[in-house]
Amino acid sequence: MGPSLFLFLSILTISSAHGDTDLISKTCKSTKYYDLCVSSLKANSTSFKEDPKGLAMIMVRVAMTNATSTNSYLFSQATSSTNNVTSMKKILKECANKYGFAKEALQSSLQDLADEVYDYAYMHVMAAADYPNSCHNAFKRFHGLAYPSELARREEGFKHICDVVLGIIDTLGF
Repeated sequence: MGPSLFLFLSILTISSAHGDTDLISKTCKSTKYYDLCVSSLKANSTSFKEDPKGLAMIMVRVAMTNATSTNSYLFSQATSSTNNVTSMKKILKECANKYGFAKEALQSSLQDLADEVYDYAYMHVMAAADYPNSCHNAFKRFHGLAYPSELARREEGFKHICDVVLGIIDTLGF
């Protein structure tokens, strides 16, 4: 390959990557959590090839991964030997199920995004983001059971990711 062709291809690659970074930055500016959005999208190598709809779909998958991780965490806590309180085990299993439902709602939003039915995608992400509230409320029903700090941290992270998805969907228009 001649030096001029190499230079041309290098410039083309750099400008293409820069343009994709600009799209990520521009898209993430429409969200409540810019840094979370940018870091999540830049961590995914396919995001540099996507349009805003594709970026929304990547963030939905990030949320699904988070919901799945929290679901697994809660089931493991419910079955661990350190949780001998029956009501605690019951609530942890209930919470695990809520995160499972959140993942299902996010799966529906992926299909809605693919079909470009953005109002339904938005609605499904809103529903997914609300499932942790049911979990939080379950702890309030049993006096004396504190909401675990690790679960609170996971809930906050999940809701932030969903907020990012909602911000991106807003840019797609309904």
